[in-house]
Amino acid sequence: MKKRIETDTLNRHIATLLSKGIDHALVIETSKVYTAPWVRLKCQFGCAGYGERLSCPPHTPTPEQTRAILDSYTRAILLHRHWQKDYKVVAHFNDIVVELETALFLDGFYKAFSLGSGPCSMCATCDTSGRCKNPEKARPSMEACGIDVFKTAREHNLSIRVVRNRKEERDIFGLVLIE
Repeated sequence: MKKRIETDTLNRHIATLLSKGIDHALVIETSKVYTAPWVRLKCQFGCAGYGERLSCPPHTPTPEQTRAILDSYTRAILLHRHWQKDYKVVAHFNDIVVELETALFLDGFYKAFSLGSGPCSMCATCDTSGRCKNPEKARPSMEACGIDVFKTAREHNLSIRVVRNRKEERDIFGLVLIE
């Protein structure tokens, strides 16, 4: 009976996500979320924002810490959205990811925690010497925690490809850990 109620609850949340413009929302096993040490190197040596935000490395869990966190859960909801050229879509997507985390928590999934997409954009400048000014909404990205988003997405038959410039369409992903 409990499993049925949980399944109904998750299906209701997935229907809500789809109505908000999320292209895919899948319940997955956390063992099928892949971490790798090289992912943070891409942040450190590929992103001008490295170290500029509390939600970016080196302020985020290492891939090893993330793997341990993932292993303390059995399931997650993987969210996918395809978007074009409007960076406001990413902020809106991340808001939806955190809203899902909150809704799941209130529905009894007390361990719910979310990871968004890309660097946090809530504050113009992040004070990395102090505490986050928006801890109720700010979340690190999957990449910032060492998650190989490409391998994870492809494992679940979701489209993702390398973008060659900032004008190209792309796919963004979020993850909400649940138990």
